[in-house]
Amino acid sequence: MARSSFIRQASAEIASDARVAEPAGSAEFAEAVLAGLAATPRSIPSRFLYDETGSALFEEITRLDEYYPTRTEIALLRAHGDEIARCVAEVDTLVEFGSGSSRKTRLLIEALDGLETYVPIDVSETFLAEAAEGLEADFDGLTVTPVVGDFTEPRDLEGVRADRPLGFFSGSTIGNLSHAEARRFLENAAELLGAEGSFLIGVDLQKSLDILIPAYDDPDGVTAAFSLNLLARINRELDGDFDTDRFAHRALYNAREGRIEIYLESLADQTVHVLGQRFTFAEGERIHTENSHKYTVEGFRGLASEAGWKPARVWTDEADLFSLHLLQAA
Repeated sequence: MARSSFIRQASAEIASDARVAEPAGSAEFAEAVLAGLAATPRSIPSRFLYDETGSALFEEITRLDEYYPTRTEIALLRAHGDEIARCVAEVDTLVEFGSGSSRKTRLLIEALDGLETYVPIDVSETFLAEAAEGLEADFDGLTVTPVVGDFTEPRDLEGVRADRPLGFFSGSTIGNLSHAEARRFLENAAELLGAEGSFLIGVDLQKSLDILIPAYDDPDGVTAAFSLNLLARINRELDGDFDTDRFAHRALYNAREGRIEIYLESLADQTVHVLGQRFTFAEGERIHTENSHKYTVEGFRGLASEAGWKPARVWTDEADLFSLHLLQAA
C-alpha cells in the first residue's frame, strides 16, 4: 500500500476517543513551514505533527507492542500510586503540564486522597473542556480549572489556591526538549509550584538500540504514517504538492547527544511548492521534525538539581526502560 493511502486508511480506522489537538493558527503554521523549509538544515517544529490526523495516529502509536513508554509508565503508576501518594501527603492540587493521556491522569487522581483541584495546562481549549467535563463527572468533589496556554512558558495558576500542589508531566515529553530547554522548563515549574510544591515526571531511559529504534520506526508503519502526515497536512492546509510516496520516515540515534532524531528524507531529486514558493530537494536531503532525549537516572536527577529541585524518589520498571521521578521543592 502506498504511504499516502496508509495515512488515509490508518486515520480513518483509529478510535474516535483519540486526543484531537487544537489546530494551530494557519498563519503560525505557514510561517513555521516556510521558514523551516528555507533553512539549512531544514526543520519544522514537532508541535505541528499534531493536527487531528496526527493526534489520532499518535494515539495508535501508544498501543503498539514496540512503543514501550506509555504502557510502562501506566504500569509504574498502577504499581506505585499509593506510595507516591504517601510521599506527597496532603496534596490539594494537581497541576498537569501538557494535559496528557487521561489514563495516566485518572490513575494519579485515584491515588491522591483529599485532592480538591485539578489544573490541566494545554494549548488545546477543546481538549481541556472535554477533559474537565469527564473528570468532574467521574470524581465527586473534584474541581477542574483548565489553563489554556503553552506549558513550557512561565505562568501562574491564575487565581487557583494551591497550598500543597503536585505537578505532573507524563510521557517523557521532557525528552522533546533540549537540555537547556528542559532546565528552563523545570525552573519555571519550580516557581509556579512554589515552596510547598512537588513534581512527578516521566522520563525515558537510555537503552539498547534494538528496543529504542523500533519504538520510533515500527514495522507496521504507523510511526511512519504519523511522521509523513506532516507533509500531507502541508498539502491540505498550505496548498502544498508534496508526494508523500517520495519521502521516507527516518529514526536515527545520536549517541553524542543521547537522543532519537526524527527526519523526513527525500527519496529522489525533486521540487515541491508550498503557498506558491518553490523548494528543491536533493535525494537524501532531510527535514528534521523531532528529538527525543534519553536520560540515565542520575543524569536526570542532576539536571533537576541544577534547576532548583531536590530529587526525592525514583521508580523504574524491572527492565529499566522508563522512570518516574518525584522532585521536591529545594
